[in-house]
Amino acid sequence: MDATDIHTTVKRIAYQIYETHFEEAQLILAGIAHNGVILAKRIQEELESISNIKVIFVEIKVDKKNPINPIVLSEKLAVCENQAVVVVDDVLNTGSTLIYAVTHFLSIRLKKLQTAVLVNRNHKNFPIKGDFKGISLSTSIKEHIDVAFGDKEGVYLSE
Repeated sequence: MDATDIHTTVKRIAYQIYETHFEEAQLILAGIAHNGVILAKRIQEELESISNIKVIFVEIKVDKKNPINPIVLSEKLAVCENQAVVVVDDVLNTGSTLIYAVTHFLSIRLKKLQTAVLVNRNHKNFPIKGDFKGISLSTSIKEHIDVAFGDKEGVYLSE
């Protein structure tokens, strides 16, 4: 994927989220640091341009090397109470980061909890899926997906 493909995909994900949540007055977009934050902010911009839904952004900090370490949110968890929440990350690989992030929200009552990813690799070790996904790639375990935002924006496959 190049920058144009990413932009088109973000727009499509935003429309899918809007179609699912069009009756909501507000929605929580929770981006996993670092690339998940960038992706979530882009989805937020698109959602705000196509809908009247008030989007509240929350950053999630997960230790990707040791996801059982405490998770830190940029807002108090209570902001998400009785809300629809979409947790956003760039790549769904084994599902470890995403499942620990999602689990953090299960200590409060939510209307709905979903996930959005730019790339789904289908190498899951945990029972989690991307509800809204840009592309699904069939890759080998040895291959690596890099998502770059900014100057050399794109999705890159390497070994």
